[in-house]
Amino acid sequence: MNKVLFKKSLIRLSYFLVFAFTGPIVIYQAFKNKEHYLFIPVLIIGLIFFFLAIFNGFKGIQILMNSFLGQKKNNRL
Repeated sequence: MNKVLFKKSLIRLSYFLVFAFTGPIVIYQAFKNKEHYLFIPVLIIGLIFFFLAIFNGFKGIQILMNSFLGQKKNNRL
């Protein structure tokens, strides 16, 4: 087990948790205030948080698997 990669994966997964909770909250607040002039920018920020959560979750799990199993080797014939 690679401890450096394991620590990096835990950091990525903690970012995932932060963005996974703030994204829906920001989107909910945007849809609650549709008449406000900042509706579109707040909605865009919420969607960016959503995509950052998905990306950090995927990369965190990928790095976690690499820390446990080692790097994937491409030995093609």
